[in-house]
Amino acid sequence: MELSAPFRFRSRNLNSRFTHIPISHPFKDQRPFSTKLVNKPKNSTLTVRALRKAPIEGLSDELNAVARRNLDFAYTRRRVRDAFTEVHQQLDHCLFKNAPAGIRTEEWYERNSRGLEIFCKSWMPRPEIPLKASVCFCHGYGDTCTFFFEGIARRIAASGYGVFAMDYPGFGLSEGLHGYIPNFDYLVDDVIEHYTKIKARPDLRDLPRFILGQSMGGAVSLKVHLREPDNWDGMILVAPMCKIADDVLPSDGVMKVLTLLSKVMPKAKLFPNQELDELFFREPSKRKLAVYNVLCYDDNPRLRTGMELLRTTKEIESQVHKVSAPLLVLHGAEDKVTDPLVSKFLYEKASSKDKTLKLYEGGYHCILEGEPDDRISAVHDDIVKWLDFRSSSK
Repeated sequence: MELSAPFRFRSRNLNSRFTHIPISHPFKDQRPFSTKLVNKPKNSTLTVRALRKAPIEGLSDELNAVARRNLDFAYTRRRVRDAFTEVHQQLDHCLFKNAPAGIRTEEWYERNSRGLEIFCKSWMPRPEIPLKASVCFCHGYGDTCTFFFEGIARRIAASGYGVFAMDYPGFGLSEGLHGYIPNFDYLVDDVIEHYTKIKARPDLRDLPRFILGQSMGGAVSLKVHLREPDNWDGMILVAPMCKIADDVLPSDGVMKVLTLLSKVMPKAKLFPNQELDELFFREPSKRKLAVYNVLCYDDNPRLRTGMELLRTTKEIESQVHKVSAPLLVLHGAEDKVTDPLVSKFLYEKASSKDKTLKLYEGGYHCILEGEPDDRISAVHDDIVKWLDFRSSSK
């Protein structure tokens, strides 16, 4: 597993109640942006200079300027997301084009017990479809629940599941410095706090509940389960980050320097990072669409974030034998971001009596969204079939 692939946050008083905050529209007083995809001549150039990211091919200069804003703080990230909503709906990806109709969605902010605004979203099946269970999602490092997961959630919800997601503090639309994880356990606390409330809803409290984690979200899910082993009816991990391969760990000397620097300048974007852009998505056409995930944190990891990632994976590695929930582990066999051998290690060491490991031949890291269309559908079908069997048995 590479060090840039997955990471996350905090909360102290888990008995504190959330405060509901309605979604606002931060662009309503601004000059509207053009959200139409345009075909620029190949030899045309953008005149905007000194911006953070390279221009996205096919976008207007105006939207490119929006995409390259400094995303350190949530207010800007929310404005950027608002500007790109229509663009995302036009993208040529099966998750957007073939999304099931009639799914009921809701977005809201909740102020957690640490005073941070957390972005939350839900996807519910059509009213005439009986609700089978709840599925709570933990996203990967740098990511958000508002891009590719939108299509994934709709597919699961269409099969009769209430799907719920949140952006961790510092990621997506939630408050916090972009990409900064001062303590991984804070993140686990916040996930438990939010999903405890979700599971207690009158329409869900008597139904099975499952947790779904992708990449670094797999580490989050594992730590949540280890904290409350009897509170989940099953766990689905997709390319989970639960162990760092020895051959990619920094040397002891480098680790000493990083440890010192992380205490002096924890927010600095100086953690060693390898270039992995080509290794996330197997399908080239889908890889090109990843740049439209404009809220994604794609800078070098912050020093404290990197150290928290290493600490967390070591903790998980030493406790995988305590994993006892029904377990489904899915992994691309050619994943170079999180090693599929790590998933095999988890599968073999977990004490779960009901456990399944499925490796997808030729698959890269993002098997939920970055493979050919038929493979994406197959992975989603495997998830739904596993959920169906365990929901019916409950």
